[in-house]
Formats: sequence, structure tokens, C-alpha cells
Amino acid sequence: MLLRGFGVPIADEREVATTADASDAAAELGFPVVVKLCGDAIAHKTERGLVKLRLADRAAVVAAADELLGKATAEDGDVSLLVAPMISGNRELIAGLLRDPQFGATVMLGVGGVLAEAIADVVFRPAPVTRVEAAEMVSGLATQKLLGEFRGEAAVDREQLIDVLVGLGAIAAARPDVQSIDVNPLIIRSDGSPVAVDALVEVGEPGDANGAPAEHQPPTAEQFAALFNPRGVLVTGASSHPGKFGFVSLHNILAAGYTGGVYGTNLSGEEVLGIRTVADIDALPAGEIDLVFVCTPASANPALLRACAAKGIKAAFLTSAGYGEAGEDGRRAEAELVALAAELGILLAGPNGQGVVSTSAKLCAQIVAPFPPAGRIGVASQSGNFVSSFLNYARQTGVGISRAVSAGNAAAVDVADYLGFYADDTETAVGLAYVEGITDGRSLLARFGAVAARKPLVIVKGGATEGGAAAAASHTGALAANDKVFDGACRAAGVTRAITVEEAFEAAATFATQPLPKGPNVVVLTTAGGWGVVTSDAIFRDGDLQLMALPADLEAAIDSKLPPRWSRNNPVDCAGGETRDTIPEVMEMIASHADVHAVVYLGLGIQSNQARLMAEGPFYPDFGLERIVAYHRRQDERFAEAADELSRRYDKPILTATELAVADPDNAGPAAVRASGRLCYASGNRAVTALGHLYRYAEFRRTRELV
Repeated sequence: MLLRGFGVPIADEREVATTADASDAAAELGFPVVVKLCGDAIAHKTERGLVKLRLADRAAVVAAADELLGKATAEDGDVSLLVAPMISGNRELIAGLLRDPQFGATVMLGVGGVLAEAIADVVFRPAPVTRVEAAEMVSGLATQKLLGEFRGEAAVDREQLIDVLVGLGAIAAARPDVQSIDVNPLIIRSDGSPVAVDALVEVGEPGDANGAPAEHQPPTAEQFAALFNPRGVLVTGASSHPGKFGFVSLHNILAAGYTGGVYGTNLSGEEVLGIRTVADIDALPAGEIDLVFVCTPASANPALLRACAAKGIKAAFLTSAGYGEAGEDGRRAEAELVALAAELGILLAGPNGQGVVSTSAKLCAQIVAPFPPAGRIGVASQSGNFVSSFLNYARQTGVGISRAVSAGNAAAVDVADYLGFYADDTETAVGLAYVEGITDGRSLLARFGAVAARKPLVIVKGGATEGGAAAAASHTGALAANDKVFDGACRAAGVTRAITVEEAFEAAATFATQPLPKGPNVVVLTTAGGWGVVTSDAIFRDGDLQLMALPADLEAAIDSKLPPRWSRNNPVDCAGGETRDTIPEVMEMIASHADVHAVVYLGLGIQSNQARLMAEGPFYPDFGLERIVAYHRRQDERFAEAADELSRRYDKPILTATELAVADPDNAGPAAVRASGRLCYASGNRAVTALGHLYRYAEFRRTRELV
């Protein structure tokens, strides 16, 4: 049998044609038994009542077999009876293989049985899967309690379950004609071993589901340098009207402080913002301009690119609309423009894009605001609006941007190309991208994986991929929502998948400003119990991070600094017993301990919040208020500075969280965190979410020997 040959444990069974043969097979196998009606066109037996369980003797088998054969229809094709031992176990899983049209062969594991689709606790990974990836799948199920000791039964034998998943992945490579496999249920016996008691295998014509990714030629290093570090910038269609793109883009370039040459074209040759424009590109100097920012209509652009190439321009960003988004004629014009740019050796960014930012070059060549602070996050997005969102978050948090670009229609250069450049860019520590409308998932994730192998990559995805699982006849196919398949592909590639734009930015900001944790153990340091409780809940929900029990030596050390009423547990609740130096001293005790891998600090800004109320009240600065206000503010500054310094000294992430980061960003605590270049999280749970992403990427690198 196919599955048994690849290490999938299958219950001993007999396929027979008649009632009498079923009775003999049952006696040979030993009672009780199960009898099922099988046929080439029968997919879901349970829904049609084609499964008879717990048959204790020959008479019961004969009655069941007669009934099942009587239920056969012409649409079922040739039918037979399957007789198998009655396998007992309180837990049922589902495992499978499908060939997703976007992401190719994919292995699935989930909670099984008749409620598999209702529960939909499933995980996916691209096939084939390694033992490490299979172990991650097992750990990725939400219902982990089912895998431990359960109702008097042993914990699931994870190694045997891993064997099943690895075997299914191997089938994908060895048998390209296998379209899907549905092992449901995969019963967990009382000793914890899995055994398949039913399986559906769909066979068809071999496809290209495991074919090589589509070939794609990214821009050269010289072309990317022209886009992000140009010696000079030309704005075509520069306008004196402040509402037009040609004015806004020129204004933004100049206002951001770009120090290279700035040029413009305008049919009237008028002066715009102090720049004397020319009517014809031929009038511009050769060899001094690297980037052209195009604000002219689509019809003018072919001639424009030829003229730019003659002047040595190597990169063009097109804001122009009327291309692929505008119908068949636009798609034809776009393809012609891409071919022309390739012929001329010009990087073609866009069209229909918002712009490009490079903070190290003080370049803000875009038709929207803002210009963000300099930092280490490289942004690429299929949506220009989300570029603006990420840049706005950078301004709010102080965690800055290295490069940013909206891909627009991505006619020649797509998001993965920009991320590939960021992976080798010394200015960039982490890639951050928004994607949607995926058309070649296998190729995209292969390229994303190549980036993640070098640097962290955070993705937020909008919408669902086109198509969907073709194996709709099986539970496996029905459960393969594209988003879950995409999520599994990201996990396999080491890509950090964020659910929201806010989460994506905070994950990227954490990668850019915190060291990777060397393990899962987290200690929460808090000045109030409630904050610690909800943050602990978030750590438990994460599933990978661990709220570690305080080691005895660490508890004793903390006990010397806090009053007897402190929590004596993790979270470390100071219980209002802080003196001038308590927070920095206890934080160092925690951060320096070898068993601690990360710290979440809650309560920053409390003293400065009181200081604000005092400073705004009618008694300030009298009654000693001026002095105490200054002291409170300095204390919170010290706490933030301690978190930064200790994180650097011990090479461990220390995340600081307070709602004051957004409720009162001028509070001395959050302000000091921003001054240190780090992110101050708006809540403990948001800090934990970011830390979880950090830990999983660190584990990806460790288990793939990328460290």
C-alpha cells in the first residue's frame, strides 16, 4: 500500500467483495471490527452512514455488510467492503497532502474526526518536510492538551507522528501523480502511538506543482544604487502648482535636505521652488543624474526613458497611472515600457507608485508625506498607502527607516526584489513588506526565504491568494484555506508573518532595535500586579515563550532589594516597594541571570505621570513641587536608560511597555525609550507579541544552523 510504504502506520485490513468474505476477514482479524463501504467515487463515508463500528461477532458483520452494500449507488462506481480491527483511542488527528495551485505540494496536520472542518485547528508546511519542520507542525497545533496525557492515555508519541508527516512529504516528491492524501482519522491509541484507520488518495495526471520557481532577473547593484543613493535626481513634469505631483515631489526632495543635484523639466522652462527647469531633457548635463522621478502622462514616457538613458540615468520611478490597472491597453503599454527599460538598462520602479525614500541620502522622492527618521527598517509595499503607514509609525515611535519604496504595479521590479536588496544593504537590519494579489506563491516564498536566511523579514498580507486548494473532495482540501497555507509557507521559510499593520511595524521595530533571544525564558518585571497578570496571559497564549519559574538564587537576590510583600514569583511584582535605585538594580539581577533570555518591563512613566499632574496644577512650582517633578522625570529616564544599557551589556532583549507611549508620548519614560532608539510598546501584550516573533526567528536560525 502506498502510505505504508512511506512509513505511515496503517491498521491491518482486508478488502473484500461479498458479505461472506467480510465475515471470514473479520474472524481472521479478531473482533471487534469496523466495516466500511469503499468506492472510487466515495469521499466522505461517515456523512452517508457507510461506516459500521464495533461489530462484535460474525452475525453483526453480516448484517452490517448487507446494509452497506444496499446503500451503494450507481454514482459510486465499483464498490467493495473494507474490514479492519476496531482501533480504540480518545483522540483523532488528521494528516494529509495536497497540491496547492499557488504554493505547490503541502503537508497538513490537524485535529481530525468528523469535526475536523468545524474545528479547523490545522497547520501546513511545504513538502517535503524535514523532521525539524514536522516537529514545528506538531507544536503548532492550538489544542496541545490533546497531545499530552489525556483521559488516562499516554502522551502522543511525537516521533511517530513526525514520521507520518515526513512520509507524506516524501510521497509528494516520489509520486507527482498523487494529487491529495486525506488520512482521517489518524487515531491516537492509548499507548500514544498513531495509526491510520481511513485514508483517501486522489491520483491524477502529474502536474507542475513542484516545479522550479519562475525565473526572474532582479535589478543590478548599480541600478539599486541609482534608486536609493542617486548623485542627482530629475523630476519630469515639475509644476508650479502646489496641488500637482510635479510640485509635491520636487518640494519633498528639497524639504528633506537632499544634497545631490536636483533638476526638473517643464514645458515652459519656468522656475519651481528655486529650481530652473528645462523644457527638454537634452538640455541637462550627462553623467550627473542617476534617478528620474516621473510625473508625466503615460503617453510621454517611452520617449522620456530614451532621453534619460542618453544622459546616463539608471533608475526611473514612475508615478504615472494608466498602465496595468487600466485594462488591456494599459497592460500592453506597461509590457512595452518594461521591455524598453530593460533594453535601456534602466531600473523601472512602478508605475502607479507613490515614491522612494532613502534616509541616509536624505532622499524623499515621493508624492506623499512623511519623511521618516533615519533607522534600520527597509520597507517595500504593493500599496503606497501602507508605505505611508509604516513611515508614520516610524515618526510616532522614533524607530526609523533606512529605505522605503512603493512597488506600484511592480511591472518590472517587485516587492521581493526590493527585499532582496535590503538583505545585503548595510543600512538595513530588517525587511518589512505588505503584499497582496499573489500569483506565484512558490516563487515568492522561495525568494522571501532567501532574504530571511540573511536578515529578519516581516510580512503583512492583504486578501487571499487566487484559486485555492484543488483537492476539494477531501477534508485536507477543504481545510486548506489559502491563508493557512501561506502561513505555513512563511513559517517554513523563516518569514515573520504579522496579522495587522501595527503588529508588522512593531515586529520590524523590535528586530531593528533588540538582540535575538537565546531561548524562550521570559521574566516580567512590573510595578503593579494587574499589568503583570495580563502580560503573563499573553506569554501563555504565545505558545512558544515561557514564563519561567524564578530560580532560587535569583529569588534570593531580588528578596534583598524588595520588601517582604513582593510577589516572590514571576512576574516580579515590586508591590510599591521601589526606592531610588530599585528598578535598575532588580532589572540587572534579572537580566544578568544565565537562565533568563528576555525581560518585559512594565510600569515605566508612573512617576513622570504624577509629575505632569503636579506641574499642571495650581501649586507648581511652590511647596517643593519643582524639585520633586524634576526628580520623578529623571527617575523614569534612568529606568529607560537602564533597560537600554542592560540589554546591550547582556545581549538580551529588554522590552519596555506602558500605555503612556501613546497616551502621553511626551512623558519622560517613553521619551527616554525613544531617545535610546528603541520602541516603547503600548501594552504588555503587544510587547509579548513582538518578542514571540523575535524568538521564533531566532529558533529558525538556530535549527537551520544559520547562526
